[in-house]
Amino acid sequence: MAAIPSETVLSTRHYTDDLFAFRTTRPASFRFRSGEFAMLGLMANGKPLLRAYSIASPNWAEELEFFSIKVPEGPLTSRLAKIAPGDQILLKPRPTGTLVLDALLPGRTLWLVSTGTGIAPFASVARDPETYERFARVILTHTCRTQAELQYGIDVVDGIRADALLSEVVGDRLTHVASVTREDAGPGRLEGRITRLIEAGELFEATGTRPWSPDEDRVMLCGSTAMLADTRALCERAGLEEGSNAQPGRFVVEKAFVG
Repeated sequence: MAAIPSETVLSTRHYTDDLFAFRTTRPASFRFRSGEFAMLGLMANGKPLLRAYSIASPNWAEELEFFSIKVPEGPLTSRLAKIAPGDQILLKPRPTGTLVLDALLPGRTLWLVSTGTGIAPFASVARDPETYERFARVILTHTCRTQAELQYGIDVVDGIRADALLSEVVGDRLTHVASVTREDAGPGRLEGRITRLIEAGELFEATGTRPWSPDEDRVMLCGSTAMLADTRALCERAGLEEGSNAQPGRFVVEKAFVG
């Protein structure tokens, strides 16, 4: 069996006791579409321990970025949470996934609906200029338990607005909607599960949009198992059919893992 290539950890940031992000070097031959995931991990007891991780950086970035949950007893994340700059990370060279623009039919508004670390692939998609060539408006929703868990998404959006070149491409066409389920939402934020906000119409009222329609709206979903099941049902109820790389549709779900 051929050895799995490794990359060097460049930086880490711990957002909460349960969430952290890290950046690694990117091999010159590593190509991916924004929204795809890669298999990465560490050596454990002399064997490679790998899991699927969405690539949070856009496909034009010189570094690779990942956003991870910490599971205290998790075989991989309990070790991954301790990495530091200079450490080595195993990275398989063939990314894949369904949360890509190619899996969607043309439309007007792209909805990136996420919970928890499910925002990772959308951090990539939202920073890809091609996204704004294909869609007139992009709405990124991120639902977490607490305000602190929303910070990664806030940083991504702030970074877009602070980047001279990217902000010129994006303009005012990116809307970020943050909501919490276990704390007071505070001013300017919604409160409750994203499915309830959709069903109650609060999400559409907050974004100045109409309920999803097959003619205009395209949806990407990534997050907890319960959210994926419930929101997929809402997409289908709205007349959106699921797409794939082989047959583009009006909504897509990442099936390889739960973010």
